[in-house]
Amino acid sequence: MNTDGLDLLYSDVEDDLRAAVRDLLADRCPASAVLARCDSDTPYDLELWRTLQVQLGLAGLLVPEEFGGEGGSAREVGVVLEELAAAVAPVPFLGSAVLATSALLGCDTADGQVAALLGRLASGESTAALAVPLSAAPGGAFPQGVEADAHGALSGRVTSVADATVADVLLVPAVGSEGPGLYEVASDAPGVRISAATPLDLTRPIADVELAGVRATRLAAGRIAEAAVDRALLAGAGLLASEQVGVAQWCLDETVDYLGQRRQFGRVVGSFQALKHRLADIWLEVVSARAAARAAADALAHGAPDTAVLVHVAQAYCAPVAVHAAEECVQLHGGIGMTWEHPAHLRLKRAKSSEIALGTPGRHRAALAALVDLPPAAQATGRPAVTA
Repeated sequence: MNTDGLDLLYSDVEDDLRAAVRDLLADRCPASAVLARCDSDTPYDLELWRTLQVQLGLAGLLVPEEFGGEGGSAREVGVVLEELAAAVAPVPFLGSAVLATSALLGCDTADGQVAALLGRLASGESTAALAVPLSAAPGGAFPQGVEADAHGALSGRVTSVADATVADVLLVPAVGSEGPGLYEVASDAPGVRISAATPLDLTRPIADVELAGVRATRLAAGRIAEAAVDRALLAGAGLLASEQVGVAQWCLDETVDYLGQRRQFGRVVGSFQALKHRLADIWLEVVSARAAARAAADALAHGAPDTAVLVHVAQAYCAPVAVHAAEECVQLHGGIGMTWEHPAHLRLKRAKSSEIALGTPGRHRAALAALVDLPPAAQATGRPAVTA
């Protein structure tokens, strides 16, 4: 793997973007508001999403300027995801601004239908969802859950679609007599049924999408459609690592702050050496995870030849780090960490659900092993294979 030219540092522009998003979330997305939404029938904060779309232009961050977007890259999107994850902001950014937008950018953008939809997403006029299971991983087979008939009408079912309940446009991969295709479907079209499912992570709702003879517009066909869907899943997996870093960093910061104030046996709890060691272990993991996530985001931004390798490395490493940091956060907060009122459980649920989103760590390790020609014995044991 060639890492020459990778830039893991944050630029001044990225730091300014982080500050703007963080200030907005501090004002508009406090923990109490997120917890209240988790216990209500309106899990999404659509007013916050509208602000992110229109005032900050984040919905079109990946969209080129010629289509009305910001002309940003995966590096900037990674920064936004870190902050949104730290606040577990209930907005459909991953589903619309990352997965759906990346799939559209993999189509022929000279096509008027594709260009128009990109413009609507960038302006905030529309919100989209890529109709694949949230567990779908890059490099897999083209989704087979939906079929297209000779007239382009779609029928089938897709489970666990992220952000589908608030999307007004669905990008649906379907297979027909002419092979794979990627189709645009209005979520309120006749024959579309979107049923909310019960997620582990209450701040990222999922839904089952059923289609019964739904009229659709084909945006891409054949290998272009296959490549567009895989491009979206690869970008989503790589940028999900930045989200996992955001969760882990929040858990570390929150735990350090709590242990620095909590007193027991006449001493600050954070002064006990055993707890210092545990925090140091988490800090080392978070620093390493940030490097892996930044490498993946930088590779996606520049179309590096080793992008797939870096994405698989990032997901295989960052997902367990986020879970470990969240588990330690809950445990080291003691009794209060186990309560609904403390927001630590939201990060644990986000970390656990993200661990299976867009491919499990084990699946990413297997894909990575194949890319770097790791012998089968080494894949199984994690050690170099021994030959006679």
